[in-house]
Amino acid sequence: MAILEMKVPSPGESITEVEIASWVVQDGDWVEKDQTIAEIDSDKATLELPAEEAGIITIKAEEGETVEVGQVVCLIDMDAKRPAGQVKTEVKKEEVAAPKAKEEVKTTEKIIENDVPATPLAKNMMNQLGLSTQQIHPSGSQGKIVKKDVLNALSGGMDASAITSWGGTREKRTEKMSSLRKKLSQRLVAVKNETAMLTTFNEVNMKPIMDIRAKYKATFSEKFGVGLGFMSFFTKAVSEALNHFPAVNAQIDEENQIVYHDYCDIGIAVSSPKGLMVPVLRNAETMSLAQIESEIKDLAGKARNGKITIDEMTGGTFTITNGGVFGSMMSTPIINPPQSAILGMHNIVERPMAVNGEVVILPIMYVALSYDHRIIDGRESVGFLVKVKEMLENPERMIFGSKDPMEVLLGL
Repeated sequence: MAILEMKVPSPGESITEVEIASWVVQDGDWVEKDQTIAEIDSDKATLELPAEEAGIITIKAEEGETVEVGQVVCLIDMDAKRPAGQVKTEVKKEEVAAPKAKEEVKTTEKIIENDVPATPLAKNMMNQLGLSTQQIHPSGSQGKIVKKDVLNALSGGMDASAITSWGGTREKRTEKMSSLRKKLSQRLVAVKNETAMLTTFNEVNMKPIMDIRAKYKATFSEKFGVGLGFMSFFTKAVSEALNHFPAVNAQIDEENQIVYHDYCDIGIAVSSPKGLMVPVLRNAETMSLAQIESEIKDLAGKARNGKITIDEMTGGTFTITNGGVFGSMMSTPIINPPQSAILGMHNIVERPMAVNGEVVILPIMYVALSYDHRIIDGRESVGFLVKVKEMLENPERMIFGSKDPMEVLLGL
């Protein structure tokens, strides 16, 4: 009998243990070679574990169990024969049946798919009502289906609060903190304790950028296959500003030396079901707007789908985070160590502004720069943010190294 021992691969340097987040297959299932059989959480990302060979699987580690890198987590019997009539378990959307009446559904029926987590109470309700996970939109933490989501599905999408209260049962639940969330918590606390973090603010008139997008977004999308968003303009402006203020792009190493970078690896904070992830754009200073948009789309999609690698989130020199997508007006973003600064974007709101002695309504965004005062002085932090503001309000400056085009023409 040929038995293959599946061991936990190393997700990256310095990572010695991981957590079995979930098994996509069940003990005794037939698995194909390269089929995803489990998801593993490290302190940096969630990764998929593919089957190394085809055969019958025997699971040796429980969901939620912490295992060491190199530990055997399952066995695959490669001599086993494929079960007759073996078919994939995924359900196509058009094949999902309408909910059955309660009395027609057996409580032992397996309704919950392995790829969509749900609370025990929600699972029980779905089994009793004959609901599939594809009929329900999850709203719980880490993408889980909760009781309210099941009630919403029954009410045809109407908010469940219209027919029942959200709680009232005196129930509570406890969820184990993932390795990624634990590491994130430790890093955030360390930043507050180990850096002299300050935040400076400014406001940006977004009308020039919005006018450009309105004029060129259709042509841009048609030519490059990606949308023209705000993030590419901010990334370009930041890359140019970092050239003028290299300390904002620097770091303090373990020997208390200042490390300056002659490149810009810009991290873009992305909210995912597993927590906050920061994929990195390498050499963003050399990219066009189209390249930035394409790379952000690709990396953000990987982060949200759990496909991103450790290498794609390692080594950033500066980070941009956008709380505006959630409606944030103002915040003080926390530095992403070992970096020394982070730029926070916020929502765009029409506000009355004084322009040439007249009150004009303009789309304004508040921006914030949190920085480590040990390495970045107030003059540099404020100057950096002003430089970013100038380029966003005068986008043509991005072409000329943040200078006014007439200054370049005159050689000033």
